[in-house]
Amino acid sequence: MAEADPGPLAGLARVPEEQVADAATLDARLRGAETPFVIRGLAADWPLVKAGLQSADAARDYLLRHHRDRPFTVSVSQPGSGGRLFYDDAMAMNFRTFDAKLPEIFARMAAFAGQPQAPTVYLASIDVHQFFDGLHAANHIDLADREPLASIWIGTRTRIAAHNDVPNNLAVVAAGRRRFTLFPREQFRNLYLGPVDNTPAGRAISMVDFHSPDLERHPRFAEAMAHGQTVEMAPGDALYIPALWWHHVEGLEDFNVLVNYWWRETPRWLGQPQEALNHALMAIRDLPPDQKAHWRDMFDYYVFQNDDQVTAHVPEGGRGVLDPMTPELASRLRSYLLRALSR
Repeated sequence: MAEADPGPLAGLARVPEEQVADAATLDARLRGAETPFVIRGLAADWPLVKAGLQSADAARDYLLRHHRDRPFTVSVSQPGSGGRLFYDDAMAMNFRTFDAKLPEIFARMAAFAGQPQAPTVYLASIDVHQFFDGLHAANHIDLADREPLASIWIGTRTRIAAHNDVPNNLAVVAAGRRRFTLFPREQFRNLYLGPVDNTPAGRAISMVDFHSPDLERHPRFAEAMAHGQTVEMAPGDALYIPALWWHHVEGLEDFNVLVNYWWRETPRWLGQPQEALNHALMAIRDLPPDQKAHWRDMFDYYVFQNDDQVTAHVPEGGRGVLDPMTPELASRLRSYLLRALSR
């Protein structure tokens, strides 16, 4: 099968590939992983993968046999978007979202096959357990003692702008093909991120068009490309994306299915760092420079450095939220924040 034209991405380094013999080996490899890697054929025995290798219709039929009769949220772009789900010229979304039943959505996908200017149809981050019966039992990766969120992504040809996610991610291609382009966490300055509040799916995205980067407008993107990695994945292939790594994702066929697993190495009761950043934008960013410098030091002292000098002089039992965080302390702090923000 010929690869889809990667355009400017052709010169990037390839994501390393690894061999994983069993669930124990995968578990050990994930625990020590700090960079992405690909496992070819990890899910080759999935019934969904086998159906997708037969045809797009076979994959759709398989999913319809397992779906629950409830509305699915689907995104539909304007015709001629080239699969790019992004902003329009007014910084609104260039797609609309609807609720529809899965047979109707699949019928539209099938009707658009082979039409280059057809609207993009995309089901994003659908919870496998809530929207399907028996799909997870027959098609899943053994992730040992992790308790991941399992999601399915189904669409026509798509281009999803580079973004990152807080959890670790194991992404498995179940039908069609996908190309991932990845960048280390620290490359965010070179990706020219858009708004943090007005986003297509809750995370800030790169404003760079990866198919036609404008280096006059985004000159630092050349530096990001020097650190980028790319991989094209076939049905059954899996990609590990560490937490907060940036990834640009393309669906390369008329019908594509991805199943992914998100998990955090930290307890679920801890807060979301993005929420802290959002609050800091409101409370700190526009202070006078001398006050901002003070709060930078305070954050370093209490949050990032966080050594014994913070608490050694405070009697044990009286340190409050300065003690190591527990579910009880997190609940107390969350209640305090809710009261403070509601004033």
